[in-house]
Amino acid sequence: MSTSLVESLARSIDVVTPDLIEVRRDLHSYPELSWHEERTTDVVAMWMDKIGIPYERFEGTGLMAEIGPDEGPIVALRADLDALPVIETSQDPWKSTVPGVSHSCGHDVHVSALLGAAVALADAHAEHRLPVRVRLIFQPAEEVMPGGALKLLAAGALKGVSRIFALHCDPSLDVGQVGLREGPITGASDHITVHLSGRGGHTSRPHLTEDLTYALGSLLTQLPAVLSRRFDPRAGASMVWGQIRSGNAANVIPSTGELSGTLRMLDAAAWHQAEHLVRGLISDIIEPFGVSADVTYVRGVPPVVNDFGATEILRRAVSQAVGPGGVASTAQSLGGEDFAWYVEAVPGSMGRLGTRTPDGPTYDLHQGNLRVDERAIAVGAKVLALAAVS
Repeated sequence: MSTSLVESLARSIDVVTPDLIEVRRDLHSYPELSWHEERTTDVVAMWMDKIGIPYERFEGTGLMAEIGPDEGPIVALRADLDALPVIETSQDPWKSTVPGVSHSCGHDVHVSALLGAAVALADAHAEHRLPVRVRLIFQPAEEVMPGGALKLLAAGALKGVSRIFALHCDPSLDVGQVGLREGPITGASDHITVHLSGRGGHTSRPHLTEDLTYALGSLLTQLPAVLSRRFDPRAGASMVWGQIRSGNAANVIPSTGELSGTLRMLDAAAWHQAEHLVRGLISDIIEPFGVSADVTYVRGVPPVVNDFGATEILRRAVSQAVGPGGVASTAQSLGGEDFAWYVEAVPGSMGRLGTRTPDGPTYDLHQGNLRVDERAIAVGAKVLALAAVS
């Protein structure tokens, strides 16, 4: 890649960075849940119109655009649009105006960074002619299982694509750093809901009931415990309940109850066996209580497995964008990411974009107090643009 092209991309992003920060704050103020990202898609479309990039809207929400020559290899860059059903607790002037919804995973940063890359790539193509065609994928519904990526794949989002890249905010890394890892970087994730039903009654006569609350408690504690002995420890399986609902009075044994949680693991082979094992264990655990179970098992996403060659391209892009010191190592996490579906189809790599202010507090994703150092937007834009044309 020529020095003039690298400089052109960086210069364009530096010029547009104030606008990217403004669009990030706008998106942050008006977050939208999965499959409902209408306004967010409109904002992206307006930017495409302003830049002069042709685009195609997907059915519902999300869009795809392309920059570069008509012939030759296609490289894809992906950002996700949706927010989370999480109450924001920060007091920034651009905090969420939508009750109970916030960009607590940093997707507003992802969108802004990809818009910055789009501006730079369009400018560079007009000045230098890009060596590849770049497809920009603005994807809905990353935060729900099994993720919006599957719908976009079915719509042909990766048709003709040779490689794909993405970044995800990481508040444990300083701004200016990008965490890279070859091989698996995220975990597999499934969603499990168990609805129990049985004969309820008075708490003074539990022997005349099917004591559903006791059955719920047993399932709550025993399923995670038994799974820890049925999976190979190297699979890193973790069953965590997030919701439990049952009963309305202290002296009444209820007739229905529900548990809901996630099963996560590091190993793809174990993930393929998980549903059969979990269903069997649930039946075994509740059998002594005489209650019945209706199990909803939603297979979520496999691990994101970064391709070696694509990760090396991303490594060079980070070094060119911020210097060799910007490359950080990162461990595999149990977090799920539907970018996994893309890299099952074509070689690709996801990096972790540092958003922590140096010497500042470390936040966590999916929490209402998440704050990002907005300098990360320009870093992300440069890394994505450079990775596309490397």
